[in-house]
Amino acid sequence: MKHLLLKNTTYKNLEYGFASWLETLGYAKSTVYGSPSYVKAFFFYLEQQEIFILTEITNQVIKDYFVYLSRRKNHNKAGSLSLNSLRNNLSALRRFGKYLRETEQGNLEVEIHLPEGRTSKKEILTRDEISSLYQVTDETILGMRDKAMLSVYYGCGLRRNEGVNLNVKDILLERNKLIVRKGKGYKERIVPITRTIKSDLEDYLNYARPFLIERNPTEESFFISRSAIRLSGNMLYERLKQLKEKAGIIKNLSLHTLRHSIATHLLQDGMKIEYVSQFLGHSSLESTQIYTHIANEIS
Repeated sequence: MKHLLLKNTTYKNLEYGFASWLETLGYAKSTVYGSPSYVKAFFFYLEQQEIFILTEITNQVIKDYFVYLSRRKNHNKAGSLSLNSLRNNLSALRRFGKYLRETEQGNLEVEIHLPEGRTSKKEILTRDEISSLYQVTDETILGMRDKAMLSVYYGCGLRRNEGVNLNVKDILLERNKLIVRKGKGYKERIVPITRTIKSDLEDYLNYARPFLIERNPTEESFFISRSAIRLSGNMLYERLKQLKEKAGIIKNLSLHTLRHSIATHLLQDGMKIEYVSQFLGHSSLESTQIYTHIANEIS
């Protein structure tokens, strides 16, 4: 899709503005890269239909576009586009509509529905598996950082990028709170810290991070690499994989698995869904509702 050349200056500017908006709001790199590409393909289609202004994009035009996509040859393999690819296109257009509304550049209502198909199952760790991850951490500098990582992603339920973007000033130990300043949609929220989590974060800040920061004492990042710079999401994931192997866990894990797990465990403990939603930083209860089904299935 990157090879498509747009002629319409308005469409070019909207594509660029959309990508910048996604990056500013802290969306995942895959979204920042992928969504504008899907929107660019949509713009290219509109140009072929001689539609050059947003007000001419009706819901019927969007429906026709998805009929075209469903019949279009897949450029990467035999056959037509997969249902998952169609869903990615739909998500990108809906996200673009949100961008237009929030930046007051117009309105694009995407009111079409694709077949449900089979939804991917979220991997959830049991409480024993969570405990085993903590147990295989050691008292070394990196071990204390590992325990802080588990406490941030499981104990506080942060998203991958939210944890990566944490700074020391965001950890308010005296108030038993953690501030997420770069949440999804760039929304800020405050997350409560339990006594155990506070202890893990305190140990890392007092006994591990000072050694990691020696080569770069002005670095503000909470998670620090051996090179004294902000630890990337991939590096944190690699540490989690090492813990998983030591703990003998065979499930496929990601940093987000820890977030899924704490959400499920809180609901199993009887916490109201409204509170769990606030804790996770969801914009609506619909996003949290999936965990009620998971909690019921595995309880």
